Amino acid sequence: MGTTTRGADSALVRAIGVWGLAAGIVNVTVGGGIFRLPADVAAALGPTAPVAYLVCAVAMGLIVLGFAEAGSRVALTGGPYAYVEIAFGPFAGFLCGVLLWMIGSMAVAAVAVVFATNVAQLVPALQHPAGSAAFLALVFALMGGVNVAGVRLAASFNAVATVAKLLPLLVLLVGGALAVRPSNLAWERSPALADVARTSTLLIFAFAGVESALAPSGEVKDIARTVPRAIFVALAGTTVLYVGLQMVAQGVLGADLATSRTPLADAAGRAIGPAGRTLLLVGAAVSMFGYLCGMILAIPRALFALARDGFLPRVVASVHPRFHTPYVAIAVQVTIACAFAVTSTFERLAILANLTLLLLYGACCLAAWRLRRRGVRAGGVPFAVPGGAAAPIAACAAIAWMLTGIRAAEWAAMGVALLVASIVFLVARRRREAYRPRVAS
Repeated sequence: MGTTTRGADSALVRAIGVWGLAAGIVNVTVGGGIFRLPADVAAALGPTAPVAYLVCAVAMGLIVLGFAEAGSRVALTGGPYAYVEIAFGPFAGFLCGVLLWMIGSMAVAAVAVVFATNVAQLVPALQHPAGSAAFLALVFALMGGVNVAGVRLAASFNAVATVAKLLPLLVLLVGGALAVRPSNLAWERSPALADVARTSTLLIFAFAGVESALAPSGEVKDIARTVPRAIFVALAGTTVLYVGLQMVAQGVLGADLATSRTPLADAAGRAIGPAGRTLLLVGAAVSMFGYLCGMILAIPRALFALARDGFLPRVVASVHPRFHTPYVAIAVQVTIACAFAVTSTFERLAILANLTLLLLYGACCLAAWRLRRRGVRAGGVPFAVPGGAAAPIAACAAIAWMLTGIRAAEWAAMGVALLVASIVFLVARRRREAYRPRVAS
């Protein structure tokens, strides 16, 4: 008899079908990264860049299938760290919670860097480092203040941001295709495996978020059929979009793509004219601002939860007496994210965020394998990954291969972060154990 985790899924209406779930995945996945990554991918692989997109898409497909199975077996709030905690215990779950917070912090900082770069193309005064830093500080202060006041700007902005990010990209695909020079797409040599591995690791930033769209699995009808089909449709559509944009940008800009700071806008400007460039810049800015609003709303709650549970100083869990929001956690979070954005480049932040993502993905794939072995289920019939245990093993193999592209300094930074997190966990556990006897007496 398998273990059962209790949840409230039975009270939910299962109304999300294949296309609804696929649309949700695309909406979450297509974010700020694609407006900058074509230049970085071109610098590494040139015209052979589509290979890295395809490799990354296959790896993400395997990874997300693992998330789908784990999510159908664990009905607890918390997502990935809940899966890992049930599978491997509280210490592993805590580390995954820390990884989630790190991902959000570095991803927000990375997108903020690109956001400032795009706005600076429209407002030249912001192109100076001091102007960019001041602008980023203003943006984070504004979003922090909005969230402290309890205004849910991210929710109301989401629909506009979705249209704003997809419409300019489709315009570039159609208009730019007519200006492509075939000679710019010619392969001079096959890409080296090491270069593909590191570039695929960088591209995780553009594909990340697929797993987040699977959160409402309790409201998906016929989950065993809907989830894999929606994942296939969404990943196929996203991959076609990304590869198309990469080829259009490469075909239009040629060697100039690798050095461009706003690659898609520059491609639109050369192919369509000034109006096309402005459309891409505005669309990118609106899209990234929407992303930042949503993330600044969500990430501080992780700090709040850690403080509430005794892993951080209690003051971080303070709630504003008037607005009833975790204002200290919000202030701490926006300060950390702003510091990252001002002092680091997009590439460095993206690689660190992706290293964190890959470690989290690997842990969740292993958790899915273990949950299946232990027979853990959330009450209904769990989603079974096609291929059985081979799927999470293949996903872990793909992750391990992409991790070969991580450099020693990046591993060292991650090691320090995990060591600090481990110390925090051990200190908090000892405090709890020391506190319990006094309470009992």
